[in-house]
Amino acid sequence: MKFFLPAGFSVCCLLSACGRDPVPEPALSAADLRPTRGDTFVEASLGDPSRLNPLLASDSASGSVNGYLFNGLVKYDRDLKLVGDLAEFWTVSPTGLDIVFHLRKNVLWHDGVPLTADDVVFTYQRLIDPKVMTPYGSDFALVKSVTAVDPHTVRVVYKEPFAPALESWGIGIVPQHIFQNTDFNTNFANRAPIGTGPYKFQILKTDEKTVLVANPHYFEGRPNIDRVVIRVIPDSSVQFLELRSQSIDSMGLSPDQYMAYDSFFKHHQKFRYPSFSYTFFGFNLQRELFKDLRVRQALSLALDKREIIDGVLLGYGRSATGPFPPSSWAFDPTVPELLFDPVRAKALLAEAGWRDTDGDGVLDKDGKPFAFTVITNQGNKMREQTAVILQAHLARVGIKVEVRVLEWSSFIHDFVDKGNFDAIILGWNLGRDPDQYLIWHSSQKGEGRYNFIGYQNPLADKLWEDGRRTFDQRERQVIYRKLHRMLAEDLPYIFLYYPEALPTVHKRFQSVIVAPAGIGWNFREWYVPKSLQRYRLAS
Repeated sequence: MKFFLPAGFSVCCLLSACGRDPVPEPALSAADLRPTRGDTFVEASLGDPSRLNPLLASDSASGSVNGYLFNGLVKYDRDLKLVGDLAEFWTVSPTGLDIVFHLRKNVLWHDGVPLTADDVVFTYQRLIDPKVMTPYGSDFALVKSVTAVDPHTVRVVYKEPFAPALESWGIGIVPQHIFQNTDFNTNFANRAPIGTGPYKFQILKTDEKTVLVANPHYFEGRPNIDRVVIRVIPDSSVQFLELRSQSIDSMGLSPDQYMAYDSFFKHHQKFRYPSFSYTFFGFNLQRELFKDLRVRQALSLALDKREIIDGVLLGYGRSATGPFPPSSWAFDPTVPELLFDPVRAKALLAEAGWRDTDGDGVLDKDGKPFAFTVITNQGNKMREQTAVILQAHLARVGIKVEVRVLEWSSFIHDFVDKGNFDAIILGWNLGRDPDQYLIWHSSQKGEGRYNFIGYQNPLADKLWEDGRRTFDQRERQVIYRKLHRMLAEDLPYIFLYYPEALPTVHKRFQSVIVAPAGIGWNFREWYVPKSLQRYRLAS
């Protein structure tokens, strides 16, 4: 549970026959290799962005759009090193408790108002405001003060050491002049945002698309691609057909799509690299059914994860043991997996009081059958397939599982945010710092927060707190490896797999470079040669 028109232009013509020119793809000339402006990048999303505000966004659809619209004080570069974004540079005191950010002086909000240090102070004040529905407040709980030294200098003082301090200031800064003296949670700008990013918001049509246009005043320079259109296509199979017809330019492929890709496509390039993410089968620990550790262990033992890895990932990923991907320095390679053992699973269930007393093939206890519903989101075929395999595996040990596949927006806001589920199949795209306090600390339970399963372990809480307060990476590694093992033993989730990233991009886009940060880190520099541009203004 992160991942880049002239007034009055008709957006509907942008994607219609009148606005899109089918063109051949000739060999590129020397002139074509020089970056030029124009064209449109069309990508797909499983659902609408719900909150176009980086402080309120808690879903990937919103986060993806916000990434084009907003900037933080810092960001990761191609090699995953923290560099300045809105901050040109910064200084850190020897204790690490005092950070002074020096802001760029040429940054304008999309409405032309200059960015100042007051916007940073205002953003911080909203993050710690208990009335603001943000899941990110705990990242700033150790801040003692944030002050504007002058219009372009911000001083942040911490109460105690906070290792992810710099990374936390990668959160998007919001404009004080738009939000002050209003209800932050319901302000109109949460659906019509004003940011500082390389693209400006133009329109959002529910269940259809979001359209962004290049910001001519962007402080790093105007992007080459004129427009970004994010189309809502809630099924990955339909997205694949749209990709094949060249109606969209990019999507994340499923393993079977990746394998079939070369047989179908001539116009796209595909990429493969380790993702910084994992997929999990999580339990609502507030439900009586899942409070017994023996039950959670039995559910894990009943799953043949190898069948899931082979049948769903087709080899493009690996089995997961905990919350840190193998490429993270926090990952503990010595943590063992609970291997497939249905006999042991049945024994643990019997030990916990679950037996088939009426011979109907379903375990029961105190007259109640062992039955629950697992939910996942529509459009992600890997999760849907995983749910079906999981359903079959658990049936073999006498557990009845119903699978519900839900539309993305409803899935997040009506079920996940409200804790309205028995069990869930979902995934997390992670930050590079291993701090996952927001996901696991008991203080992060509650509506709209990331600990939506209700996990609570005082020892784990202490370790997450210690990990944040420790600067030495070797000491932090010891802490996080303890957490890796603890979560593998507690099983609030069954950690299923670490998938590989399998994105594809239309070949007409140039300067697409794979780096440790993946692709898209340099989206502002992408361009389409004039001879290959497919979209034009309607005449």
